[in-house]
Amino acid sequence: MLIDIVFEDPRWEEGGLQHLAQTAAEAVTSHLKLQPTNGGEFEIGVLACNDARIAELNGDFRDKQSATNVLSWPSEERAAGDAGGNPAPPQDPELGDIAIAYETCLREAGEQGKDFPQHVSHLLVHGVLHLLGYDHIDDKDAALMEGLEVEILGKMSISNPYEE
Repeated sequence: MLIDIVFEDPRWEEGGLQHLAQTAAEAVTSHLKLQPTNGGEFEIGVLACNDARIAELNGDFRDKQSATNVLSWPSEERAAGDAGGNPAPPQDPELGDIAIAYETCLREAGEQGKDFPQHVSHLLVHGVLHLLGYDHIDDKDAALMEGLEVEILGKMSISNPYEE
């Protein structure tokens, strides 16, 4: 797995985002038993940014004028045809791009009483699943995606983020 990170906010570099992203992405592809069709490696780009930058991206791409924790841009459409169905495996080894915002992640971890690296790992797993065509638009899709997140995080020794 090749993870190319652009560190716009140096706090991410100090926080070990490279390791967290690598571990999360490999955990997802391993759990889903995915291998690149060309025999090479999957690739993901990550923008390690702050709230101001992600708010700008959220406005540009989703018409939401606020910061969010993570955004994802898949390199190709992979969504399942039916709600709650599994997406098609990727044909392109370049899976897409993820942006993650430091302040929002730090604030959420504090508000939820979660370990910051574990919260970031959850958001990265979530983002990689989006790159692979999973979504939470409707209840069936959300149940599938959240179930996968819980299973993958469990293998990473991270507790269920959806339990109170």
